[in-house]
Amino acid sequence: MTRNNARAKAGPGFIPLGRFPAKRIPARVKKTHKNKKPEPLFRSIGSGKALAAGAAFLLLAIAPALADAAAPLRAADEQALSDQQLLGKRIFEDVTLSEPQGMSCASCHAPEHAFQGNNKSPIAAVALGSTPDKVGTRKTPTLMYKAYSPAFGFYIDADGAKPKLEPRGGQFWDGRAADLAEQASGPLLNPLEMNNPSAEAVVAKIARAPYADLAKTLYGPEVFADPKAAMGKMMKSVAAFELSPRFAPFSSKFDDWLRGKTELTAEEKRGYAIFIDTKKSNCVDCHAGKPESKDPTDWIFSDFSYHVLGVPRNAAIPANANPEVFDLGLCKRPGLEAILPKKIKLASLCGAFKAPTLRNVAVTGPYFHNGAFPSLRDAVAFYATRETDPGHWYPRDAKGKIDKFNDLPKAYKASVNVEDVPYDRKPGQRPRLNDQEIDALVAFLKTLTDRGMN
Repeated sequence: MTRNNARAKAGPGFIPLGRFPAKRIPARVKKTHKNKKPEPLFRSIGSGKALAAGAAFLLLAIAPALADAAAPLRAADEQALSDQQLLGKRIFEDVTLSEPQGMSCASCHAPEHAFQGNNKSPIAAVALGSTPDKVGTRKTPTLMYKAYSPAFGFYIDADGAKPKLEPRGGQFWDGRAADLAEQASGPLLNPLEMNNPSAEAVVAKIARAPYADLAKTLYGPEVFADPKAAMGKMMKSVAAFELSPRFAPFSSKFDDWLRGKTELTAEEKRGYAIFIDTKKSNCVDCHAGKPESKDPTDWIFSDFSYHVLGVPRNAAIPANANPEVFDLGLCKRPGLEAILPKKIKLASLCGAFKAPTLRNVAVTGPYFHNGAFPSLRDAVAFYATRETDPGHWYPRDAKGKIDKFNDLPKAYKASVNVEDVPYDRKPGQRPRLNDQEIDALVAFLKTLTDRGMN
């Protein structure tokens, strides 16, 4: 086994924020016979002490009802959320927070689609923005299991023949956001997405929203007085929502198999064996798990490391119409040079993108950072035959030569991984996986879909 075991739990244990609130029981109302005159609460006002006592009794009697009235209304699927998570959910689903309004976080991260999507974009690979003339430049990733990603940094990989430093963690394809709270603010301020001009504009909209009182209850009546601080608190609430169990339910067939509650088919078991075989697919090297463990949390299916894969250029992305434009991924991460170890050359990280979790991979296509492949089988076959049959995946240039790794400038093509399994092949050689093995691997990957996702 190579690099998979030590990094299966790439991030912190998944712990939802906040305790489950106690079930609220409405105050009971004492009934009286319709012909019987109800006894007055106070027979007479009497002394000041009697009045004070009566007022105290009245407050005690109506306090539960007042508490119920002040509590935010909750849908059936919100009962287990803390108030902070509920606020985050309200923000996440608010279609008034785009400019112009009409788009929410959920527009591109639909719960029923494993919290990813494209806002009904005419281009499957990239999401439609808040106006019909704007689309993104990268595939929208799922938000599920993101809590397991560590903070971005350079970590020692001790699983190989020689220990080495490698980049891992962070949020987004290039790790530019330190955590979920910072990630949540990105789309709100991106001109190609929700298009708000500033954090102040976002906070002003939240301050006018129906759930603004919930924010005041949580953070104080003056929470919106300092827009910058308020933005941080609102995004922490979104992050708290994304830490709730619905984002990491571990409810797939594979999880049930680990728990001994179901069986995999013969083909699915074969696919699993191929998945963990470091001399066949070597998937587990980056999409990490612990083969000896039956604990689903040991199977996040990503070590959140970065790799230059040489994925074909996606001509459907409007930004790619300019042949001089390339998405270079990690090497363009803001602030990277300041923390780059001396042993790592910046150019070697150009074209590198983070390995995503494979949980729910069957319902989160198209695949790779640029959505180059619409089908899961093609994505798997690309890994297996990129080197043995490059002409199947890449176009030919004006001279008729295969333009291999055509989504990278010539200067960075040497950074593409051609050494590790399954890329260690040459044109014309037998690939590490044949068609039947690719089919079995795809069958296994389909067992990673959580219940209710489509």
